[in-house]
Formats: sequence, C-alpha cells, structure tokens
Amino acid sequence: MSTPVHPLLQSPEDLGEFVALRRDLHRHPELAFAEQRTAALVARRLREWGYEVEEGVGGTGVVGRLRRGTGSRRLGLRADMDALPIQETSGKPYASCHDHVMHACGHDGHTAMLLAAARRIAQRARIDGTLHLIFQPAEEGGAGARRMLDDGLFQRYPCDRIFGMHNMPGIPSGRLVLRDGPAMASSDYATVTLRGVGGHGALPQHARDPVVAAAAIVMALQSIVARNVDPHAMAVVTVGALHAGSANNVIAQEAVMEISLRSLDPQVRALLRRRLHELIEAQARSFEVQARIDWRDGYAVLVNHAEPTAFARQVALELLGPAQVDPQGPALSGSEDFAFMLEQVPGSYLLIGNGAGGDDAPACMVHNPGYDFNDDILPVGAAYWTLLAERYLEAPSAPNAQQPPTRAADQAR
Repeated sequence: MSTPVHPLLQSPEDLGEFVALRRDLHRHPELAFAEQRTAALVARRLREWGYEVEEGVGGTGVVGRLRRGTGSRRLGLRADMDALPIQETSGKPYASCHDHVMHACGHDGHTAMLLAAARRIAQRARIDGTLHLIFQPAEEGGAGARRMLDDGLFQRYPCDRIFGMHNMPGIPSGRLVLRDGPAMASSDYATVTLRGVGGHGALPQHARDPVVAAAAIVMALQSIVARNVDPHAMAVVTVGALHAGSANNVIAQEAVMEISLRSLDPQVRALLRRRLHELIEAQARSFEVQARIDWRDGYAVLVNHAEPTAFARQVALELLGPAQVDPQGPALSGSEDFAFMLEQVPGSYLLIGNGAGGDDAPACMVHNPGYDFNDDILPVGAAYWTLLAERYLEAPSAPNAQQPPTRAADQAR
C-alpha cells in the first residue's frame, strides 16, 4: 500500500517557472557581496507577491516581510545567494557565463526554493503572524550572516525561530535530514610565517632553515588531534599549503604555512587554537627561527536547538513520511555561517538530498567544477518551507493547530 502524497507535493507543475529561474541564476552567478543582479531579482519577485522588502541589508542581503492576521509569532527562513570562484565544467546548457565564477554549492537552488515557497505562502497559505524571508549574501567565506546581524537584522526583523536548509549530494533526492545539537563544524584559519637565515645549501651551518622547522611543525600539529583531543570528539587540523624557496641549492629565508582547524565543540575549538600556538612557538625556538602567527576566526560551531529541531522534524514527517526522513543524521565537518544566526535566535538547519548517485556515477559533491543543483528536489524544498510556515504561523484556534516551542521553553532547557 503506497503512502499518500501530501497535497503540497501533488501539483509541482506550478513550480516550473522556478526551475527556469534557478537555471537563470546558475547562468549568472555572483561572488560574495557582489550579488547585485540576484538581489534585485529576489526583491522584485517578493514585491510582486505583496511582501515588504528591504534591500542592502548587510551589503547585498534582501529581507522580505509578510504580515497576516493578528498573531504574534515571528518566523525567519533563510537562503544564501552567493557563488564560488570556480571554473565550471558541468557542460550544462545553462552553465555559468562568467569565467571562474559558478554556483558550485547550490545556492541558486536554495534561493529558488525559498522564492517558490514565498509565492505559495503569499497566494495560498493560511498564516497568522509575521514571516521574514532572509536572502543572505556571502556565505562562502565572507560571513554574510554576521554582516547582516551587525547591520541589525534581528533588531529590525525580530524572529522567534529561524530555519535554514542546504542541499547535500550523496543523500537520496528529496530526502530530509535533521539533527539536534552540534551539526556542523567550526572553521578557523592561521597563516604562519617562519623567518630564518638564508644561505647556501652546501653550508647549512651558517643558515637557520625555516623549511626544516616547517616540516617539524607539520608533524607536531598532527599530535593535537592524536594526543590532546578526546578520541570521542571530532577535530581536524590541516596544513593546506607550504611555500618556501625557489632553488634546490639555496636554503630559504622564509617559509609560509596555511592552516585550517575544525571542530564540533567550542571547548575543543579553543584547545586547537591554544595548542597550535604552543607547538609552533616551541618548534620555532628549537630550530632558532622566528614565527609569526596570523590567526583568523572563521565560523562558529553550528548548534541546532532541540525543540525547534523537533518541530522541523515533525513538519518533515508530515510532508514526506518516515521513509523519506532521517530524524537524527550525522554531524558534518563542513562549516556554515548560519551558525551565527543560531547563536542569536533558536532554530535549526537541515539537509535536503541532492541525489545519491550510483556505483558507476557517484554523486558530484559541492565545490566541484562539475556540480549542479538537482531541480527535481525544488518542489520538495518549496513544499517544506511552505508547510513549516503554515504550521508555525497558523492560528492557535485552527483545526489541528500545533504549538511550536516558545522562547521561554528554550530558556528553561
């Protein structure tokens, strides 16, 4: 006996124009804080459907507000808009028209899904309260979420709950994956400059070799995860680049290392930073070279709040049924600046499967020049946002009305 299809999924044909819109966005990608065309398109569409719209929030961000009824609840839904500095090789007819810029992470799809939901909600949904649709710039390393927050996002557009969604290759198409607690890793970065004394390769006693010091530091850093971090915790230390020298018989004067660090726990995050500084400074002294560490805080650990996640899970189950929902998926070592929004407002971030691929053709991962968003999942994403808004903002007296968790309930946890 087949599971009945939810009414919101029964008429996906009305979303055909949003597939075209998604492909238009894919063809015209824009990098962080340069999303002028994308932002203008989003703002124009939202105004057509009756939303109050503000542009330029946090640079190129757009916020649409829809108020209905007298309800006091305020819901925020967020999509990211920026592309990546990657040369596309997908071969799609709608491939990027800009060299070395492409939507390699599916933000074109995220924007299209939320716009499709925006129209459905404005035209059909029964809501009683305030809906804020947040179209964010610069998720890809630019911390656009923090820029919007610094620009007063939640002061001007208060939200009692905030939700976001990301596509994920390797997960079956349209499957929803939720998780409460730490869900995505922090990301921090360090540029280490080792300054020694250059010299002739035949006379090393007159030099102070930063390359040897760098090699020792690379190995020493591996001991942080192996010997300082609890084996049950997650941590990654990566030396992604090491630049030094230009000839085989010359001892370099300087070596530069680029390092990234990730964790799923704020205390582990602090431990990684402390031990990195201690090990680099000690190793540099032992090799008689000078070390300068330029530390850059990246994104925080993304922590989903338990009660909003339970509500989001309930909506997913109502829409798709248990066979298409993973109620508590694994944490990811990738990072996401939606974490900054969750530090200020209770909420949750979920995944939607972009397609599992197969043995002969595994799913193309994000940040790959051949990646493309799966348009078949657009109806699921749009339906999910629509149903979540309806359930959170429905009048308390409505039949089958659910009572989403309150801020007081979160504070009591």
